[in-house]
Amino acid sequence: MTTPITIVGAGLGGLALSRVLHVHGIPSTVYEAEPSSSTRGQGGLLDIRDYNGQPALEAAGLTERFRELVLEGRQAMRLLDRDGNVLLDVPDDGTGGNPEVQRGELRQMLLDSLPDGTVRWDHKVSGVRALGDGRHEVAFANGTTATTGLLVGADGAWSRVRPLLTGAKPVYSGFSFVETHLFDGDDRHPTSAKTVGGGAMMVLEPGKGILAHRERGGNLHTWVMLARPLDWFAAIDFTDPAAATARVVREFDGWAPELTALITDGETPPVLRHIHDLPGEHHRWDRTPGVTLLGDAAHLTAPNGEGANLALYDGAELGKAIAAHPDDVEAALTAYEQAMFVRTAASNAEAPDLHVMLGDGTPHDLINAFTGS
Repeated sequence: MTTPITIVGAGLGGLALSRVLHVHGIPSTVYEAEPSSSTRGQGGLLDIRDYNGQPALEAAGLTERFRELVLEGRQAMRLLDRDGNVLLDVPDDGTGGNPEVQRGELRQMLLDSLPDGTVRWDHKVSGVRALGDGRHEVAFANGTTATTGLLVGADGAWSRVRPLLTGAKPVYSGFSFVETHLFDGDDRHPTSAKTVGGGAMMVLEPGKGILAHRERGGNLHTWVMLARPLDWFAAIDFTDPAAATARVVREFDGWAPELTALITDGETPPVLRHIHDLPGEHHRWDRTPGVTLLGDAAHLTAPNGEGANLALYDGAELGKAIAAHPDDVEAALTAYEQAMFVRTAASNAEAPDLHVMLGDGTPHDLINAFTGS
């Protein structure tokens, strides 16, 4: 293929696309706003699923390296009530199809699999414009530009490429997460570590919950989940970590101390993350020459376990489509998009939803979903 391929965003999806193209001998350039791969943390554990994430890594030729990153035992899951009583305890018996890995380690694996110079760091997109005949110009905040015959927006929720295809914009889902970490849990926070168990732990009530995950080294990664309007969070000063923590934990008055300790004993300042999604049941767009989207740029939803897996799969499938139609970009993009629209709708229809997890029927609806009762 002689058409220059430009990928905006060095997240999992954009890197998976670049890697699959590389496997097929097709060069690409990935532009990323961050100055380097170590600029910020990359989130927590991901369960890489056997029906989308793992096939994507297989297409990228990275299955063996992926297996080296898997944290054994982390597929265990327990559901507790506010008093710390165990309502559901699902052990990791080694037969699950969704092994857990650290997002940052997975991303680094993908970065390491690409030729030097593929990723151009410190290239924040300031604007994108169509030049006609399927060509586009991408302008960067550092004053440089790139012209391309195939532009892929892999740039997440607030994609700068998406407006070329659709006017859809992310909207607040009604849920926000507050994130913190407890390090070296087994030695420094043994009660919390015992409460979390070997994998994931959830305590859910209507409108609020605590989710914690045991990561590498026994670190405990906690997310407080709250269904509150934006102005409720705006009244909290998150530049004052102690005050913000105190205000958030008040929402859990009466909960067992080993649960609230996952908030109050946090060793990192609480980070507020508003959860957005794209409006409409199925986000689609008309075929536009020379440009497409993948991952959250294409189908942002509230966290349901599918996002990273779908991004990986999107990237791999787009790479395979381009390789199958090396002389016909539009045929490749048409085939990719039509399949992507269908699988995204099906995946989101089947995945757990925050409105269910924190709805009036929680936690019993979730227990019934797990047990099939």
